[in-house]
Order: sequence, then structure tokens, then C-alpha cells
Amino acid sequence: MNPLASLFGLGVRARNALYDRGIVHARRLRGPVVSIGNLSVGGSGKTPFVLLLGELLKGRGIEFDVLSRGYGRKTRGVALVDPAGSAGNFGDEPVLIARRLNVPVIVGEERYAAGVFAEKKFGPQLHLLDDGFQHRSLVRDFDIVLVTPEDIRDRLLPAGRLREPLTSLRRADAVVLTSGASQDGFPVDGKVVWRARRGIVPTNVPSKPVVFCGIARPKHFVLQLRTAGIEPAAEAFYRDHHAYSEQDVRDLLNLRQRSEADGFVTTEKDAVNLGGFLSALEPLAVVPVKMELTDAANAVDTIMARIAERRHSA
Repeated sequence: MNPLASLFGLGVRARNALYDRGIVHARRLRGPVVSIGNLSVGGSGKTPFVLLLGELLKGRGIEFDVLSRGYGRKTRGVALVDPAGSAGNFGDEPVLIARRLNVPVIVGEERYAAGVFAEKKFGPQLHLLDDGFQHRSLVRDFDIVLVTPEDIRDRLLPAGRLREPLTSLRRADAVVLTSGASQDGFPVDGKVVWRARRGIVPTNVPSKPVVFCGIARPKHFVLQLRTAGIEPAAEAFYRDHHAYSEQDVRDLLNLRQRSEADGFVTTEKDAVNLGGFLSALEPLAVVPVKMELTDAANAVDTIMARIAERRHSA
């Protein structure tokens, strides 16, 4: 077994201390690594940002793949995500990313092993490291961290949702302020600071739907629907990454009948987790989340310049 594997039994702060003190060293892939992460447990918009950055890279003709842990999957080891595959095999977010970006997505508990697999199959192209801020066993060339307004007043696990303290932002290259967050209170001096706006794109939504989802911040989704003029007839919330069962579908159909709703609305991630049950809930509107950078027109240039600088000095 790789000796780094034993580190994952330690807490985040204990692992970070080993890296900060130089006791454990990260490993470098041949291709550059751009990490997208956060400080808290879910809900900051990492996956929408991966999709946004992926589209920007594709628009510039830069070839890349995505490395992901594959959270919630029932399998282990390194695997290339099949866009037509299931959340159980690959994780809901990797399947969603593969479908939306149409690029290679590789899952693996150790992202270095996933990166080696990717480079053997596709060459040493750029790697987007999904949810990688705490995965320090892999050297990254550019670290992007998303923060929310809630982070500034939150507490560390288990009392709160923070995986790391705010001071950990010193490791970041770019800090992305999401959901209207202000940079006041965040230690962002000397960092690139971007602002991101996240919204939904509701189309063909029933006029009186049952809204259901299993995401980190479900109330935000409902608020966005209401802002778009969609008033739910009923709501049903599940745990983040919830794998839907036949009983869940029966419960939702009963809720629709009781509330006299005329259909359902959910998120893209939930559509992946519904799998073969998707058709049982028609009419069902699957609403994608869209993220925009409001003041980072040169984001790709900034990232690529920093990569070139670090690769030259390495």
C-alpha cells in the first residue's frame, strides 16, 4: 500500500501539519494541476465552478481532464467515468461533469493515482482537481478556493461546517467569493479575488410543482425558484448525494397527489441520483445550475501564467 494512504485516516488539520512541516511530501504529475475546492462541507458551488472553468478552457482550445474522488460511489479504485453510467459506480458529481463537459473524468480515492491513469491514457494534459483543497498529497500549480458568506461566521467541524480555518486561505492562489460574499474578514491579501454569481436556468417547469432535492443547501434552490417566479406546491428534501429508492419515488408521487401539484422540479445532480426512476416522475423539470464570473474576464490567462511561472521555476 502507498504510505500516503494512511494519512487519510487523520483529520484535516493533522494531515496539513505534516505537509506544512515537510514531514510528508506531495507528488507531482507531469501535467499541470488546477485545484477547485472550498473550506466548508458542501454547498459552495464547486461543481458549477468546475463546469464553468471547463467551458472557459474548452473555449480556449485547452485540453484537460477532471480528477475526482467520486464521493458517494459504491466502488473503489481508479476508473474512467462513463457519462451514461450511474452515481453508484462513479459518484453523482463526476457523472454530471462528464455529461456536461464531454471530457475525461477519472475517479479515485488517491487523486495522484487517478492522474497517473489519466496521463497514461490521454497524455500529460491539464488536470482539474475537483474538491482538491484538502487533498494535499498531490502538487497543484494553481489553487482556487470558493467561499460563502456563511464561512466567515462558521465554526470548525464537528461544531460547524468548516473543514479548515479561514487562515488556510493562505495556501490559495485565487479566492472566489460566491453567493454575495464580501472579502471583508477573509485573509485574501496578495490573492487573486474573483466574484461568482450562481443561478438556475428553469425551463419547461410545471406551474405548480413538487420541488425536491438532495443537495447541501436545499433552501437556496427553493429561493432561486421563487425568485424566478416558481411557487412550489410542496417541498421534499433529502441528504446531500441522496441515492433515491423505489420507496422515495412512491412517497414523491403521493406528495404530488396530496398537494395537487402538476409535476416535479429537481436539480441535475438529483437527476443523476434518480437513475432509472427518472421517468416515473414525469412531468419532471431538471433545472441546471449556472455559475458566472462577474469580474474575471482574464481568468484563464491568470491561471496559465501562474502555471508557466511555477513550472519554469520547479
